Amino acid sequence: MTGVASGSSARFAVQSSREAYRGRIMALRVDEVRMPDGDVAVREVVEHLGAVAIVALDETGRVTLIRQYRHAVGGYLLELPAGLLDVPGEPAPATAARELYEEASLRAGRWHTLLDLRPTPGLSDEAVRVFLARELTEVPAGERHVARHEEVDLGAHRVPLDEAVAAAMAGEIENAAAVAGLLAAAHARDAGWAPLRPADAPWPGRPGH
Repeated sequence: MTGVASGSSARFAVQSSREAYRGRIMALRVDEVRMPDGDVAVREVVEHLGAVAIVALDETGRVTLIRQYRHAVGGYLLELPAGLLDVPGEPAPATAARELYEEASLRAGRWHTLLDLRPTPGLSDEAVRVFLARELTEVPAGERHVARHEEVDLGAHRVPLDEAVAAAMAGEIENAAAVAGLLAAAHARDAGWAPLRPADAPWPGRPGH
């Protein structure tokens, strides 16, 4: 499907840009953009660090899910282990390995890229890479990450992949990266893992690249 998203950004030239807010993990930019019809429109853009998520699949076909409180939605969501690309210069596979260790107390001997996402392209440059992690081993109790903030309340558990996919289809899993990752993992499994890419596959959409 090469070329499906082709098109020149020159047709949408930025006339002016200003930063309205900058926080720890995001910033808000306000652009004035020349439209193809000649009009100038205001576009508010949330600049985001980007993130990774991990489908951790064990030898019996179970996937690790976590239950995490999300303040923005005022409740708990079922999610994949995940985290921000907030360490300058850290490769995305290394971030994924760190988050799997911190949030699920797991290490993986085999990594692949599963898919890349643009969760909210209408208002943000956020990009998420979802990895598939296999050949899992438990981190010994004495070597586990000391949780802080929301992580203190994480509840990690394993469920069969097909059961997790059914939960997503039933609306019981709403996190976008989790839904996409679970469906992609089931597809890749059913295709004999042929669709997988290397863990260090190029990622031109990563913020800052």
